[in-house]
Amino acid sequence: MGSVSRVAALCLVIAGTTATSAVALSSGAWAQGILSGGVIKDIRVEGTQRIEQATVRSYLVVSQGDAFNPDKIDESLKALFATQLFADVTLRRDGDTLVVSVVENPIINRVVFEGNKRVKTEDLQSEVQLRSRLVFTRSRVQQDVQRMLDVYRRNGRFAARIEPKIVQLEQNRVDLVFEIDEGPLTGVQLISFINNNIYDDSDLRDVMVTKESRWWRFLSSDDTYDPDRLAYDKEQIRRFYFRNGYPDFRVMSSVAELTPDREKFFITMSLDEGKRYKFGKIELTSAIKDIDLAPLREVIETKEGDWFNADKIESTINKLQDKLGDQQYAFVQVDPNEERHPDTQTVDLHFEINPSPRVFVERIDINGNLITLDKVVRRELLLAEGDPFNASKVKRSEQRVKDLGFFDDVKIKPSEGSTPDQAVLTVDLSEQSTGEIQVGLGYSTTEGALIDFSIRQRNFLGTGQDIRFSTMWSYYSKEFTISYTDPYFMNRDLAMGVDLFRTDRNANTTEESYSYDMSSTGFDIRAGFPISERLRELVTYTLSHTRISDITYETTRFVQEQVGATTTSSIQSALTFDARDSRLKPTSGYYFTVSNQVAGLGGSVHFLRNRLTSGIYFPLFSNVVLKIEGEVGYILGLGGEFVRIQDRFFLGGDTLRGFQVAGVGPRAFSSNGGNDALGGKRLVRGTSEVTFPLGLPEELGVDFHVFTDIGALDQSGESPLPGDDFHDEFAFRASSGVGVSWKSPFGPIRIDLAYPWMKKSYDRIQQFRFSFGSQF
Repeated sequence: MGSVSRVAALCLVIAGTTATSAVALSSGAWAQGILSGGVIKDIRVEGTQRIEQATVRSYLVVSQGDAFNPDKIDESLKALFATQLFADVTLRRDGDTLVVSVVENPIINRVVFEGNKRVKTEDLQSEVQLRSRLVFTRSRVQQDVQRMLDVYRRNGRFAARIEPKIVQLEQNRVDLVFEIDEGPLTGVQLISFINNNIYDDSDLRDVMVTKESRWWRFLSSDDTYDPDRLAYDKEQIRRFYFRNGYPDFRVMSSVAELTPDREKFFITMSLDEGKRYKFGKIELTSAIKDIDLAPLREVIETKEGDWFNADKIESTINKLQDKLGDQQYAFVQVDPNEERHPDTQTVDLHFEINPSPRVFVERIDINGNLITLDKVVRRELLLAEGDPFNASKVKRSEQRVKDLGFFDDVKIKPSEGSTPDQAVLTVDLSEQSTGEIQVGLGYSTTEGALIDFSIRQRNFLGTGQDIRFSTMWSYYSKEFTISYTDPYFMNRDLAMGVDLFRTDRNANTTEESYSYDMSSTGFDIRAGFPISERLRELVTYTLSHTRISDITYETTRFVQEQVGATTTSSIQSALTFDARDSRLKPTSGYYFTVSNQVAGLGGSVHFLRNRLTSGIYFPLFSNVVLKIEGEVGYILGLGGEFVRIQDRFFLGGDTLRGFQVAGVGPRAFSSNGGNDALGGKRLVRGTSEVTFPLGLPEELGVDFHVFTDIGALDQSGESPLPGDDFHDEFAFRASSGVGVSWKSPFGPIRIDLAYPWMKKSYDRIQQFRFSFGSQF
């Protein structure tokens, strides 16, 4: 059936529905004039197709033997229409028989959506109420059209149009077709303000999430009109004024006008800024006895004479509640009572601590862990049933569970228990996938083209155990690793793990860093345990067999002398203190690690490797983090033994951007034009990096980095002969640069551009570094 026939069929249905409505409205007068007097001896139903006649009679409020009562017959007519089963209903009298004539509404055969590209058919199907085998009614169709329009408006498409059509089928069935014109995204043409005398329009627009449409925002949806987002923007503007001393500020009105072509909005806000106030007297009182107010006053951020700032009031309340929460007052309320003085334009502030009992943890409920065992979560909590409530421990427990990496979201909320002095901690979790099968294709300036494959389960059977197999192949190297880690071995806070590895590295004349082949095979056994909440010890035993071979004609004599195989049997101790706010994505805090590795428990090499690594993170502004990291290391040959090249430190590449891998430090040149990085026994390096978003949507995962790296490496331990072109001196190298990282759908991408501004003539420079990978 063509579009014209569809429209005609729909018009017939709508006309029929309108006609029946007219009958219903006039039925009372009509029944009063004709359907009165006598007794109903029979009820005859006409026009039914699918519906049983007995079903029709069941909706009537009159029955055989009742008198012809116009009011009850009118009620019967309305009852039949209310079922929405009929397009038309008439009641008439034939002698002593009441005749009920009906025209049944059609049955929907199927519901079809045409023209939807931006919204999935499944999403529209979940919104509409009409389904196959349900009765078609005009009112239900219009309701479903409105629901779908609401979906499009939530997606920023206010110009969307939906036209319902029907296709008549046999047996009084119809296909319901929604023809959809989605229209373009409805942008914001202009945001303007009225009565803003203190701040310019541009200042207020910067506060808002909603932005005016501009061509460079093609990757963002912030310039698409969203009424919910506009309501949030109004609150942001209000907080902006409250933060800057205007407690009387109000948004008088907010109007969003749609252009006639329905493609753009004009947003206009009328403001009442009010006067600017300062803080007056600041007081703190408590209705809880035996509370020492002195340490509480130290966290009050509002100061007499400062400009009024609602954010500081809110922050002070939170800090007071946290302080009191650490003293077991889990549900204490702190009221900020304000007294404004318009004549002096000051606000007196009185923080009042309400009565509250000391609270103990009655119960801990864990929700949302469909795979992860309860014990995996509970062992990260710093509180248990019966413990005194402590707000700081609740926050740290929440972060510890997040750091597991098993959950998209973690929230720990205290609520009142069976008595006022009891609290129930509810841990709400949202699990994420912890199994990974990854195939990567990529390119690195260090390795060239590469392919890697790994399969990993970070939460094996919900126990928190980590099992992984990975391999990486490139033109210059091959790596194989099998790892197993049990973070709570034998249900104790003891992390046990084992790694099996094999590494082959070929001579890399392109990089001019390695002119020899090296292979290493071995395993290690790890054991980690806590000394305190933030202090952990990791002990690792490693046994490996390393061979240096296949030197090139350009190789220097210093490497030629080390051709052969060695066996390393070592034990390493690493003591780590971690006070960062997060192990996965830190924004504040610090850490340091002291490690000592002793080789000589068997094997053919003997050395002591010492290393100190430390880092600190500062949140400079919102979403802007400064990271400062440093490392020092020293290797000592035990018993005066020579430290071989594979055991030394190397510097460059990721550890000192702007230089090639092993591009810095002791280096020797051969008469054949070759050069070898020899590594060193003494290492110093540091980096500072500021990371901030580029203003793009957070879900894109694009960050910008500004960094400076510095480092020095020396003391190879080699003994040059007269005439050797040999360089080994302690001299700092430094570089500065910028970088962009993107968590793309194809895998992580990182681009760095660094300029070495402190270097030696024999160093190997690499200003541009690029890497990417693809996962599927």
